[in-house]
Amino acid sequence: MGVKLGIAALAVIIFIPVLFGSIVEGLINMVFGSSPNSTATTVSCVTSSGAPDTVDGYTGEQMSNAATIVAVGKSMNVPEQGWVVAIAAAMQESGLKNDDYGDRDSLGLFQERPSQGWGTPSQILNPTYAATVFYQHLLAVPGWQTMTIDQAAQAVERSAFPNAYAQHVPAALAVVGAVDGATCAMSPPPASSTPPNELTGAATCAQVTTPNPIALAAVRFACSELGKPYIWGGNGDPGFDCSGLTTAAYAAAGITLPRTAQTQYNARPLLPAGTPLQPGDLVFFGTPTAIHHVGISLGGNLLVDAPQTGQTVRVQQLSEFPDYAGSDRPGS
Repeated sequence: MGVKLGIAALAVIIFIPVLFGSIVEGLINMVFGSSPNSTATTVSCVTSSGAPDTVDGYTGEQMSNAATIVAVGKSMNVPEQGWVVAIAAAMQESGLKNDDYGDRDSLGLFQERPSQGWGTPSQILNPTYAATVFYQHLLAVPGWQTMTIDQAAQAVERSAFPNAYAQHVPAALAVVGAVDGATCAMSPPPASSTPPNELTGAATCAQVTTPNPIALAAVRFACSELGKPYIWGGNGDPGFDCSGLTTAAYAAAGITLPRTAQTQYNARPLLPAGTPLQPGDLVFFGTPTAIHHVGISLGGNLLVDAPQTGQTVRVQQLSEFPDYAGSDRPGS
């Protein structure tokens, strides 16, 4: 069956008088047991007490995972329709369970595959990361909000059973309605105590906002590629080098950049020295005649980049680089 939902209609349906019961705190600490980096990001959710703790047969860990998915969607400003798409997809792929197994190398809530560039196994088994990359791929699908729920889920999952998601729409609506009232907050550890890794990077990317639509599109693309391997000369299949990532990110935003870090540096006047970095700014390293690296700022002291052989696309601190050479703001 196909159910096409606009935001207004969905908002009415989601106002279901069903609430996920009891207080759920330290959500990620409870469900991250299989992840070796379980302390990297935490989510705490507090819901109304005294309500049923089962919705359409989903309970316990499943409802906690659903709360995580909705909380991540909210933090990324994904419309409510996207929450339903994500919940329906997770229902079909894993039954809302954070499985550490699946078909071939599929893992986690959405059965994402490390071999297909979704991230490392430990990343995918982090529900916050898994939900983040699901939404990033969903937001990159042209016209997803005009699709049926199952069509949008299939556009992300590319399942061998493309119509399987529709059967979960009623339950997904009920579960979203149940956990939508939860108060949830993502709390990555302070930068001063723990340097960012792939897991905190996922949360950081999810929280980036900017009024510049070009910069936002570039950042969203770059963040959707977290976990892909560094490949010298790579343009995304199967991995990127540093300028390949920036070129592809801005191509997704409708801006054509030169292909190498040096030619990107040479292409336009740099921002005046001391200009605060904004999300989407290109950040260069090296000397004016020997630029060896480029990344995309997430604002402040963070950037997303493809570092070097043996590493993956990740979030790093600007202060990790000793030879900052300047920055540019494409599309400005």
